[in-house]
Amino acid sequence: MKFDKMQGCGNDYVYVDVTQHMIQNPEEAARFVSDRHFGVGSDGLILIAKSNVADFRMIMFNLDGSQGKMCGNGIRCVGKFVYDHGMTDHTTITVETLAGIKTLVMTPDRNNHIQSVTVDMGEPELIAGNVPADVSAFHTSSLTPNDKVISQPLHVLGQDYIGTAVSMGNPHFIIFDHKNDVRDLDLEKLGPHFEHHKAFPEGVNTEFVNVMDSSHLRMRVWERGSGETMACGTGACAVVTAAIQNGLTERTVDVELLGGHLEITWDPTDNHIYMTGPAVTVFSGEIHIPED
Repeated sequence: MKFDKMQGCGNDYVYVDVTQHMIQNPEEAARFVSDRHFGVGSDGLILIAKSNVADFRMIMFNLDGSQGKMCGNGIRCVGKFVYDHGMTDHTTITVETLAGIKTLVMTPDRNNHIQSVTVDMGEPELIAGNVPADVSAFHTSSLTPNDKVISQPLHVLGQDYIGTAVSMGNPHFIIFDHKNDVRDLDLEKLGPHFEHHKAFPEGVNTEFVNVMDSSHLRMRVWERGSGETMACGTGACAVVTAAIQNGLTERTVDVELLGGHLEITWDPTDNHIYMTGPAVTVFSGEIHIPED
């Protein structure tokens, strides 16, 4: 199987062109290639396929083999992959995902290679029932499924964490920490308890955030199915959405992740979130996927 290893802010995936031939058992292939000791090493596997409704289709698998709906860093690299491989000569393309059709605007460098991509991530979803979030798990509130979950306490490991629920095609729970540096958190301990909390029937990505100022946020993320990752594009978009809902930032924010920076804008004219960030090819190769 020929592949490209690519990353956006350190959020890395193995990319495979399946427009001509689909690979067998992609769930198992994702688990194999993602292994950082015996495989390629990545946060998952992204397949680039034909689409009947867009220019391309992104099929995404997490490192545990579960299928993901959307990845902001991942989709930027899809744009770079198809442009750099000559699969398109357009710098604006559409990509079908399980979270809807996304529009990518790519910026070629002087060598006609893509280094930066802006993605229209669509509208954020805040209604609890659509995130989805089970409001009955937030014991101190009288929320209904038609309400927003904003600054609500969630009991985890004997402590109440105040958070905001947002969907960017996948569910997120955002916690603003105004006392501790998120870089010091024991995320390996905390993350799984949020991911599998009864408040989130489909699991959840959890972001812990420091507000540096009104245009700068620092975050760490625990992704469902992958654990802590260097970056999460949908997570950065959800974090900015939550920050604005809580009156903490402006509409355009520099989001600092472990793997780099993303510029996130929530445009009030169309209610869409726009994400701009890097897309990098690490190396290309070929690997044999065991059948057993």
